[in-house]
Amino acid sequence: MKRLGRAGLEGVERRDFLKVFSIGTVAAMSGQLVHRSVSLPENVPFEDMDASIREIANSIELMSTPAPNSADYLNAFLPNPVDFEGTDRPILATTSSPDLGQYIAKMTHYEKSHGEDTYLDRDRYPILISSFKRIDRVQNLVGHGNFNVVSFDEMLAHGRRYSSVGEFTQAEKTFLEELFTANAQRYGFLGKKVINELSAAIPEKDRKKVGRTGHFLYRGESERLYKKLQQDLGNNIVLTSGIRGVVKQTHLFLAKTIQSKGNLSKASRSLAPPGHSYHGVGDFDVGKIGFGRKNFTQAFAETDEFRKLVDLGYVDIRYPQDNMFGVRYEPWHIKVV
Repeated sequence: MKRLGRAGLEGVERRDFLKVFSIGTVAAMSGQLVHRSVSLPENVPFEDMDASIREIANSIELMSTPAPNSADYLNAFLPNPVDFEGTDRPILATTSSPDLGQYIAKMTHYEKSHGEDTYLDRDRYPILISSFKRIDRVQNLVGHGNFNVVSFDEMLAHGRRYSSVGEFTQAEKTFLEELFTANAQRYGFLGKKVINELSAAIPEKDRKKVGRTGHFLYRGESERLYKKLQQDLGNNIVLTSGIRGVVKQTHLFLAKTIQSKGNLSKASRSLAPPGHSYHGVGDFDVGKIGFGRKNFTQAFAETDEFRKLVDLGYVDIRYPQDNMFGVRYEPWHIKVV
């Protein structure tokens, strides 16, 4: 089990770092965040999280559910270390690997804690919670739908302008910046980072709000594909999540981290870390009308709507079964880009 803190690796040469890293003692992350292994009980105490925050975190509509595993774990049984940066290709474990079954099993049990999971340092719990609370107040201010497309700079401006939100402290801004720049592969998410600028905005001209859903779609291919799905499948299919900007994804990820008692690996098994969600660049989720939160579970794959979706022949699922992105099966997540 690892903890995620602010300690740096200044003065450590690459060969020494790799030596230390190879025995699981220290793993560097981008920015000022690093892993280090510690001995902790499976359920890390979360004393700083009061009942009201637990209730908020547990009530968040958690969408897009990645599964466990890490680049470190995969590299442990691949012939050579793999450079994950700058590629959108998954790291494929060979079928002859004795650890492939363990990898699949861990993806299946994505909500469980695992020994190599990475936790946020306890001394950073207060800033995690205060950051979540303030972002949550921004959502309350602008409304759930509009919150999907709020940019980081707009979020900060709302904090300065409205006393109901309050200005983001320097510590909160630094924490959110570090979370965005951190190498998420180090705590278990193997997907590509698709948004590289924390302040990335979604121009109004590039998006369209979809009536009666509270969600937005990108104009162009995303909008065309959704309209075609509705035309071919009828009104039983509905948009359940469209564009999610950096702020929205951060809000969801922080909520899941709180819910997971500081376990960043567990959080990344259920939510793509900020900057890594394809919802930010074009993908969207669909579900069956009246199916509620079960649309974000494997139960959706058992519906007639999903079977008809597959039978269309032109729809790709972003994270199919047994994918090697370290992401669990998401039958609801439509691949666009």
